[in-house]
Amino acid sequence: MPPRSDVNGVRRRLLAAAAAGAWLAAAASAPARAQPVPPGPPVTALPTTPPSATAPNAAPSPPQGTPPGPPVVALPEVDVTASPELLSAPLPRDEVPSAVNTVTSGEVVRTGIPDLAGALNQNVSGVSLENAGGNPAQPQLTYHGFTASPLQGSEQGLAVYVNGMRFNQPFGDTVNWDLIPALAIDQMTLEGANPVFGLNALGGSLSVKLKNGFTFHGGDASVYGGSFGQVGSNFEWGSEKDGTATYVTGNVMDQNGWRNEQKTRLRQLYGDIGWRGDAAEAHISVTAAKNTLDQPGTLPVGMLQVNPASIFTGPNESYNQYLALTGNLTYDVTDTTSVQALAYYDNFSNRIINGNAPNFQQCSINPGFLCEQDGVTPLTGRNGAAIPAFNGAGPYSQLALQGIDTNGYGGSVQATNTGKVFGFSNNFVVGASFDGGVTTFDGNNLAGGFNPGNAGFIGPGVEIDQADLSLAPVRVTTTNAYYGLYANDIVELTKRLSLTLSGRFNFEQINLQGGQTSPALTGNHAYDHFNPGAGLTYKLGGGVSAYASYAVSNRAPTPLELSCASITSPCSIANFFVGDPNLKQVVARTAEIGLRGENTPFAGGKLNWDIDAYRTETQDDIIFAPAAIPGLNYFQNAGRTQRQGVDITANLIVGTVSYLIGYSFTDATFSSPLTLDSPLNPAANALGQEQVPAGALLPGIPMHTGKLGFDWQVTPKWVLGSRLYIYSGQVLFGDEANLTPNTGAYAVLDLNTSYQITRNIQLFGMVENAFNMKYYAYGTFTDVTSVPNVQAPNTTNTRSFNPGAPVAGFGGLRMTF
Repeated sequence: MPPRSDVNGVRRRLLAAAAAGAWLAAAASAPARAQPVPPGPPVTALPTTPPSATAPNAAPSPPQGTPPGPPVVALPEVDVTASPELLSAPLPRDEVPSAVNTVTSGEVVRTGIPDLAGALNQNVSGVSLENAGGNPAQPQLTYHGFTASPLQGSEQGLAVYVNGMRFNQPFGDTVNWDLIPALAIDQMTLEGANPVFGLNALGGSLSVKLKNGFTFHGGDASVYGGSFGQVGSNFEWGSEKDGTATYVTGNVMDQNGWRNEQKTRLRQLYGDIGWRGDAAEAHISVTAAKNTLDQPGTLPVGMLQVNPASIFTGPNESYNQYLALTGNLTYDVTDTTSVQALAYYDNFSNRIINGNAPNFQQCSINPGFLCEQDGVTPLTGRNGAAIPAFNGAGPYSQLALQGIDTNGYGGSVQATNTGKVFGFSNNFVVGASFDGGVTTFDGNNLAGGFNPGNAGFIGPGVEIDQADLSLAPVRVTTTNAYYGLYANDIVELTKRLSLTLSGRFNFEQINLQGGQTSPALTGNHAYDHFNPGAGLTYKLGGGVSAYASYAVSNRAPTPLELSCASITSPCSIANFFVGDPNLKQVVARTAEIGLRGENTPFAGGKLNWDIDAYRTETQDDIIFAPAAIPGLNYFQNAGRTQRQGVDITANLIVGTVSYLIGYSFTDATFSSPLTLDSPLNPAANALGQEQVPAGALLPGIPMHTGKLGFDWQVTPKWVLGSRLYIYSGQVLFGDEANLTPNTGAYAVLDLNTSYQITRNIQLFGMVENAFNMKYYAYGTFTDVTSVPNVQAPNTTNTRSFNPGAPVAGFGGLRMTF
């Protein structure tokens, strides 16, 4: 084997790795060779140049270990990118047959306070953030009309990987953003549909690469605080010596929130130790988190007009505890062949305490006891004993206690080769992956009183256990086993034209075991699908290139969806699950074309721009549809849906000022007509139903989004920045037929600044929603008659929204060492 100093050999190995990367991130700033992150679904290629070239970023991120804030500098001349999954492989961006958006560590801390989802929203045109639960640490990220959300019941259409590990939770494919310490992020890459990313990559995939001691040297610590009682601190440290590197970061943040029942408590820790030799590199990392995330939820418009900080029912408490261990290895077998491997284990524990409107009332025939909503069927507790009407005619409330405990595990192995084939430069990767999980779900409901003063649950808290299992304690164990075989090849046909071919075969087994408490939940399900992909890139000259691609992807129904898939037996997360029929897997087919360029429009100016158009057609899409019983839902296949649109991005740097502009048009519609129950929708027919025509817009997806901003380095020490976000309204959930007004358009302006007091001390500050705009980030319908409403006692409007936060200010101090 050639020595490490053999530059040509190293370069060939790097090119091989890039062809297969599953996480798109660059390691150009790392000393020596870049850190290898093991396989997971590989990627065709990555954005070249700095993130600002592929997303509307303010400017390239600062070097590791320097203070935050967007220093404005000239764009690098080298037009390369790298795959964070394998953490090697510089590859020209103009060979990537799709749009790829990269966000660096500097942009994650751009405002001073690390923010994962906020950085994506600031820098990627196709991204928007919604918030159904109302907690700022649990946003729902939407890209190209598909979502990655922490809320059970959301339709998950994006695959997320962290350091090569599949991050979608096995039970519901949810993505819990609060578990990732944002300060640890080295780079994130978000790209469109690609079959090699495995399950859930219907609309695309997000790859998050975390730091290590080879890529980060030195340390820093911050303290910050501000509005809504927020206080926090974080630190990080990285070092390298004699082929061994260590990195550790931690974050603590407390916030009371501006609404009732909205407190946030984050406790996050991440560490990595790595070893590097002549032909190999290995890493072991650990991630831990223990968080409290209260979610006030939506509020009927009548209450919003009186007090937008109030809640409809409570409490709404959520607790997340997480531990993940990963190990990865890369080994150069020969000058043109390398092998990468990954193994991981994670444990996720979630507890939810949720106050709800009751599914019972005082019996009409025997008023001394409680009955179901019909007023006749007795409500029973343990051992079948009838529950007394302890609060007379009411008001009553219901408390749902939910627990999810998941052990996830898996691994992947892949080989890359860059030897020429028939004289053509060739980057070939082949690999296999396995992702498994065992989840235990527990849930029960308690009957209690309702306090109209604070909309909260009060005792005695009697457990409900109906003999017909319509409302009873539930315990179910689910097992997931996801297998994948994939291959990817990039062939340079000419100096201008490159061809990418890819394919992946997915096989999924999902088993449910209800045991004695929930025998109807027991069932076995299996799915398989082959997903092909192909793409071309062509260098037009003058810094402009064009691309076109086609990709197929799929996702299997989750255990959660399979447990609640019957119109005759609807459920909610609060009421838990029943035995239900099978669901079909979702298959998406995406076509994408685009242009991108890097130009110097005038002396001293640098312009990077992208225009990307896509169209995704899904077959057997799964939606969480309303049931005829208010407050209950069920999962169903919704036939065909379509998402198509255009993303436009431009970033211009002139001297010490960086300008950005981003616009996205997203047309997300039903392609198949449907008839859905929607009893709370005031525009529904006499049967409480809505006729959804083909062409109706999907709920929760803004059709138009715009992003404008600048970052100005006023002096060598002082930086000013801003971001203006513009969103069109969203269709309300429960109004799939588009019969009522949407949430309404809005615009929000954020401001930020930083000042370098000394070489090692920096002050930073930010203002969110500077003009105190009133807006709604999510909309649905609520049964306003289900509980007493003291603040708006005469309201009859069922429209319900999650209000956006008012003007808020935050600031802090950062020290580097």
